[in-house]
Amino acid sequence: MEQSASTKKIIIDTDPGIDDAMAILMAFHSPEVDVIGLTTIYGNVPTSLATHNALYLLEVIGREDVPVAHGSAMSLKNVPKLRIADFVHGKDGLGNISFPPPKNKAVDLCAKEFLVKMANMFPGEITVVALGPLTNIALAIEADPMFVKNIKQIVILGGAFFVNGNVNPAAEANILGDPEAADIVFTSGADILVIGINITHQVVLTDKQLMQLEESESAFAKFVCKIAPFYFTYHHEAYDIKGVYLHDPTALAAALDASLFTFASGVVRVQLEGISRGMTIFNNTGKRWGEVSAWCNNPAVKVAVTVDAHRINSMLMERLLKM
Repeated sequence: MEQSASTKKIIIDTDPGIDDAMAILMAFHSPEVDVIGLTTIYGNVPTSLATHNALYLLEVIGREDVPVAHGSAMSLKNVPKLRIADFVHGKDGLGNISFPPPKNKAVDLCAKEFLVKMANMFPGEITVVALGPLTNIALAIEADPMFVKNIKQIVILGGAFFVNGNVNPAAEANILGDPEAADIVFTSGADILVIGINITHQVVLTDKQLMQLEESESAFAKFVCKIAPFYFTYHHEAYDIKGVYLHDPTALAAALDASLFTFASGVVRVQLEGISRGMTIFNNTGKRWGEVSAWCNNPAVKVAVTVDAHRINSMLMERLLKM
């Protein structure tokens, strides 16, 4: 795709994942952005499989030139991901389609090193779209004090603001995957947009729209139809809805066009202990507190509070159907 001077450079930090795959496909049919790399992280699948899936998706898209950097397999506390969402995405992360091994390999740089290198190479130009736990991003922040200044923006899929979590009543999966990393990123001072499940649960790809994709000759639409049935079955059974939540495509949409959302600004901290470990707590009241607390003297982030779900749904459909 020909890129204009105004095209935004993005790196997608991802744990593919059926909805990650939809977001990645959407990105490569989006003239607003130039995907300059994928970094991988555990979450929906272990990191090793996330890297395989990312490489395979680039083959499907025909963009094997885009580098993939293998990310951390452990949280900052050196804990492996205990809960892999194979019941949502299948054991291979892509709906149990038994895809062949990818032909390419990840680059020699790990995800942390790749993020730092790209931010230094293109200061003020790169948006990171973080679709999984935030370990790689936190490691980049710790590795290079200039990373938060060099990176243009970080768009985070994570948190459950004003609603229950999706792992337990307190926590959303990406944040619970590495709460310590999330707290480092939220308080880093980077320009951050946060898209929580309070937003993504409003954006649904319906059963009827899947049928529309099945009737298309678009290669992207055909691939989504191949991997999607497992994801749709999970949503039918778990949520009793006639469709699927578009978590990752919604976060990508925030990188494409933030005007699709309204945001409130405030400090976000992450609960690190106890029954509510992984809870994202948002101070957006503007109240001047009477005592010093963990929310004082920390930089604000922007948390999405409303979304134009119809426009995001239409955007995804348009780009998946594009020939």
